[in-house]
Amino acid sequence: MMRTRPLKVALLGCGVVGSEVARIMTTHADDLAARIGAPVELAGVAVRRPSKLREGIDPALVTTDATALVERGDIDVVVEVIGGIEPARSLITSAFAHGASVVSANKALLAQDGAALHAAAEQQGKDLYYEAAVAGAIPLIRPLRESLAGDKVNRVLGIVNGTTNFILDKMDSTGAGYQEALDEATALGYAEADPTADVEGFDAAAKAAILAGIAFHTRVRLDDVYREGMTEVTASDFASAKNMGCTIKLLAICERAEDGGSVTARVHPAMIPLSHPLASVRGAYNAVFVESDASGQLMFYGPGAGGAPTASAVMGDLVAVCRNRLNSTTGPGESAYAALPVSGMGEVVTRYHISLDVADKPGVLAQVATVFAEHGVSIDTVRQQGKDGEASLVVVTHRASDAALTGTVEALRKLDTVRGVASIMRVEGE
Repeated sequence: MMRTRPLKVALLGCGVVGSEVARIMTTHADDLAARIGAPVELAGVAVRRPSKLREGIDPALVTTDATALVERGDIDVVVEVIGGIEPARSLITSAFAHGASVVSANKALLAQDGAALHAAAEQQGKDLYYEAAVAGAIPLIRPLRESLAGDKVNRVLGIVNGTTNFILDKMDSTGAGYQEALDEATALGYAEADPTADVEGFDAAAKAAILAGIAFHTRVRLDDVYREGMTEVTASDFASAKNMGCTIKLLAICERAEDGGSVTARVHPAMIPLSHPLASVRGAYNAVFVESDASGQLMFYGPGAGGAPTASAVMGDLVAVCRNRLNSTTGPGESAYAALPVSGMGEVVTRYHISLDVADKPGVLAQVATVFAEHGVSIDTVRQQGKDGEASLVVVTHRASDAALTGTVEALRKLDTVRGVASIMRVEGE
């Protein structure tokens, strides 16, 4: 039997995502009521510019006083899609204190202060859901914390930023340079006017922190995530990748150590074999590859950004939270019981592709090989090309720690026969 009194929703932010949330709530009101068991009413919309025309939204609902909206006391669910740290953090904690559950898409805030927000929600007996914070429309957080709750996740490897995937895919498929590909992404609306958060890996790092925390039942903050952007990736790097049967992606990688005693989280460009499922992810799409003990390998794929896809994830959370509200219960909260230490990048073990500019003369290869051996880094393959006294030497290693590789490169730079290190790239997904 359906309850007639509506559940009231406050919407914080009415930009690309917020406006889609409002539209879906209005156009699918009957279906939502049937799925939830009660009508859902948009009770207020907090914005910065109230004079802006918002199609389909009653102007009487629009306010610039977000604080007053969340403190009304009759709000059942607050949907936060304004982003950033403040005032979002204060508004969310105030919402809990005034009796509302929260649905958020705020990856930066959750990566920085997720533990405190979960604690505030638990203290007040309220829900904190955030499916939309990581991979747009792709169901990922709920499978990790519910569907795989009885399994042991060992690795999460994924493309979690559509802008960077579009740029790298364009460089790979057309031979375009980085700036040319970025300009096209900007023209098509995939990249912001200031693309720093995307191309320098900040966006992906926040998502990696959230994913690692859920996957490994361990608190992982943004500061724990190693981050390396993709602005230095060149057409030459793609040529080298193709010679190895690989392509290049900006990856978020969260994994347990082999002994299970620690975890790492990192974001950086990497070569992956064309045979790996992530290599076929094109354009602005996202995909996340999950490896666990019982389930084996799972892949989640779909649009990772945009108003409608992100709003879809928000609405999924809204339905779940509203159902919990009707049943006077809450869904899963933070699970950080494992409390595993988060190791630094130096302990990460993977393969490497190193391109060196060297003198074209006898004995250079032997000198370089000796340096690798002295630092305990085993060489898999070597390719050398030379002309007019200069040469390029491409070395692909077996698995080695980042610390060992760093020491190797420092020693190589000291050789008189090494003119410079053209590029270093990790090789993942094997």
